[in-house]
Amino acid sequence: MEGTLPIDLGFTLPILQDFHVGANRFSGVLPPSIVNASNLVKLDISENHITGPVPNNLGSLRYLQLLGLGQNPLGKNMQTDDLSFFNSLVNCTHLKRLGLHKSSLRGELPNSIVNFSKAIERMYLFKNHIYGSIPHEIGKLVNMRVLDLHNNFLTGSISESIGKLSKLSILNLRENNISGAIPTSICNITQLLYLNLENNMLQGSIPAHLVNISTLEQFSVANNRLRGVIPKTNMFSSHFLLLDLSHNLFTDPLPSNIGSFKQLVGLDVSYNKLTGDIPPTLYECLMLEELYMVGNHIQGKIPSSFKTLKNLAFLDLSNNNISGSIPSFFDGFHLIFLNLSHNKLEGQVSKEGLFSNISAFSIIGNLELCGGIQALHLRACPVKVSRNEKKTFSLGMILILVLVPLGILLACLILIFNRRGNFTKLNDLIPILKDTQYPKLSYQDLLLATNEFSPNNLIDEGRYGSVYKGALESAKHTVVVKVLKLEVHGANKSFLAECETLRNIRHRNLIKIITACSSINHKGNDFKALIFEYMTNGSLDSWLHPSPHHQGNERNLSLLQRLDISIDVAL
Repeated sequence: MEGTLPIDLGFTLPILQDFHVGANRFSGVLPPSIVNASNLVKLDISENHITGPVPNNLGSLRYLQLLGLGQNPLGKNMQTDDLSFFNSLVNCTHLKRLGLHKSSLRGELPNSIVNFSKAIERMYLFKNHIYGSIPHEIGKLVNMRVLDLHNNFLTGSISESIGKLSKLSILNLRENNISGAIPTSICNITQLLYLNLENNMLQGSIPAHLVNISTLEQFSVANNRLRGVIPKTNMFSSHFLLLDLSHNLFTDPLPSNIGSFKQLVGLDVSYNKLTGDIPPTLYECLMLEELYMVGNHIQGKIPSSFKTLKNLAFLDLSNNNISGSIPSFFDGFHLIFLNLSHNKLEGQVSKEGLFSNISAFSIIGNLELCGGIQALHLRACPVKVSRNEKKTFSLGMILILVLVPLGILLACLILIFNRRGNFTKLNDLIPILKDTQYPKLSYQDLLLATNEFSPNNLIDEGRYGSVYKGALESAKHTVVVKVLKLEVHGANKSFLAECETLRNIRHRNLIKIITACSSINHKGNDFKALIFEYMTNGSLDSWLHPSPHHQGNERNLSLLQRLDISIDVAL
């Protein structure tokens, strides 16, 4: 419906009790004649285009219980910034609900509101241009259930008398300029469901018992100047759904028993000065969907217990000092966004699940991470060799990478064994190839010998080359193949220098080179490799420091034998 309200509305309908025309397109002013309908109980013209001023004699409506004028441009035509019509509402002794929200009202909040009917239960004055402070005697409105003054220009502090509003379930004062401390008397409001004080200038700390109000479900003090520690909750505080403490100055670790908030859906403690580890008890918050801990001094690892938080949609731990690796269980999470950037994480980044979609996560600023999908442009992770593989192939790795020094050590070891006579078996264990001195081997031969240069045959990898264990069909012996990385600057020069050295050195106790290969690989690129004998008896280190499973007599060197080795190495 549209049009204007009849100017003689109150005269033509004098016994009118309920008048509901909300959510229409009526314009014009509220007819002053409305006060002639003295039996009015409910007057609702909200969500229209009614302009002011509001009649100053609405107090004549003595039976009025509901006055809904919200979401109208009432302040548009006001000559002065005046809310004087509030004074007349004191006479509405049955008034329970007052709606003046989003009405462009301007002026100072009148002290007369504390003299409203004690029957008043709901007062909606949000999103106006109201300034001044909340009257200190606000506690006189003992039946108040909803007090919503958010998005105004209120200053001053919150009076301790507010704790007398024992029936209050919603208190919304966000986005004002309120200062001072949070009154401890709020803890006496035992039916409070919703408390929002964000975007003010509050100081001090959170009252210790506030988070223990048994009914409180949503609590926000974001964007204030609060400091101190976040209070611990008690065992009965599993009611919280949303808790926003962000953009303050809170210190110390999060309470260790924060897992008591078992119904928690959203937790935001971003941009404080929190320290310590992430509480592992958070895993008990199985309903958690949003967790923000950005911009603190939190350290330690991401708890393994987080794997139970399957409902997480947003997780932001960025800009902290979190270390360790990225847990593998994140692969299976259905997060909308995961932010781990600017921490001290290290290790390999997965390519699976969540980490296959570059728009679903951020890990920038973690300098020790490697791997991951190509879009991350991270360095490749080093090849991991198991402990057993390291023991089995340790001699081969060392001999290839530091050929001459280790050759000398091996020669000393063999000389001592020959001289002492207790280890004559060693001479028989090193196989001698019976073919020509330097047999010709092709790239194809080495490809077959190393199972196509399989990672399972990889012994070690250095700057200029990779070392593989192989079996030559022609010689029927195990060999070591060092494949040069010709794409690395200096590798070709290293190959020539190594060939020249091996050509000129002759000693019975140095590892013998079988041959060299200079060919073309399957991609048409140059291929160069050196082929050595494979030493089966392990390293000198393994003889001097045998592992627990090599504690038998054949691996036990006496003190005299160890002394002989030291003397021979020194020669």
